[in-house]
Amino acid sequence: MIMKSGGEYPYLMEGFGPLLAYLYSWTTITVLKPSSFAIIALSCAEYASTPFYPGCTPPQVVIKCLAAACILIITVINCLSVKLAYRVQNFFTVAKLLIIVIIVVSGIVLLAQGNTQNLKDPFAGATTSFGAIGLAFYNGLWAYDGWNQLNFITEELKNPYRNLPLAIIIGIPLVTVCYIFVNIAYFSVMTPTELLQSPAVAVTFGDRVLYPLSWIVPLFVVFSTFGAANGSCFTAGRLTYVAGREGHMVRIMSYISVKRYTPSPALMFNGILSIIYIMPADINTLINYFSFAQWVFYGLTCLALIVMRFTRKELQRPVKVRVTPHHVDELNFCTAFRTYPPLLLFSVIYIHIGHIYMHRCSTLQFRWWR
Repeated sequence: MIMKSGGEYPYLMEGFGPLLAYLYSWTTITVLKPSSFAIIALSCAEYASTPFYPGCTPPQVVIKCLAAACILIITVINCLSVKLAYRVQNFFTVAKLLIIVIIVVSGIVLLAQGNTQNLKDPFAGATTSFGAIGLAFYNGLWAYDGWNQLNFITEELKNPYRNLPLAIIIGIPLVTVCYIFVNIAYFSVMTPTELLQSPAVAVTFGDRVLYPLSWIVPLFVVFSTFGAANGSCFTAGRLTYVAGREGHMVRIMSYISVKRYTPSPALMFNGILSIIYIMPADINTLINYFSFAQWVFYGLTCLALIVMRFTRKELQRPVKVRVTPHHVDELNFCTAFRTYPPLLLFSVIYIHIGHIYMHRCSTLQFRWWR
């Protein structure tokens, strides 16, 4: 509907004005995108190093150095060429689907042989508290996040009115089916406790099922996570670029290489922040703090679509959906508040800092021009 890159950013801009759009860009560019990039790079490094440390967890120094190298390589690839970046993406996506097929087929064979003991009572020992269910929602939502990545590169798509909805319609069901089937395959050889304790679940699965060819599992998982990290870097750079173009980031972020047609400053900025975020001991804490903010912005984006049905009736809408009430964001809000009040407070304070920063910069700019 809106032919601009930046994911939720242009929708918040058109629906509610520059303030909410800026707060979204402030939170996403400085925390959510680089921390997501860092987590995927850490996963890639962990799977790459696990085969060299059989029977024990790889040292954190090794994992973090490999993750930093992964971030550096991906950032350089995206700065060099758009074509090179999407060719890398296509190759590693094929590799990801290939290893998923191998794991799922192996799981089906094991289930057919009667290895169903771990699926007979899947909720044994589970808690049913409101907070536990909410945290399960948060982890699941983060795992399925990525459905909106194409919206970050709308301006670079061919025939977006057709290809964007088609990609979402195909991609979301495909990811859902693959995710569920892979987890069922894991439970065919591992108990829930073993799955939680394993530092690299796919490697453990390969060691038990595919030996002596178990080495292909960590190799292809590295391919998978590397491709996911490449996609995260590709889209994050576009959001930073668009925010810089709109004046919500420093102007240098909106610069594009005249030779390579890539937003190099924006990509470098995202890469530097991602390397910084791999240094803390537990980056998952950071994600827990800001998942609430992320899904609030998702909810506001959905609300913006409803608002624009009345304020921007002239816009072309290739896909129309009936408006029905949803309460997912209400559940997330209540869960965040009841489970971890500091989580809600910290994310709100950080967003408010962005508001203060924007107001201060606007005042200084007005005085400078005057």
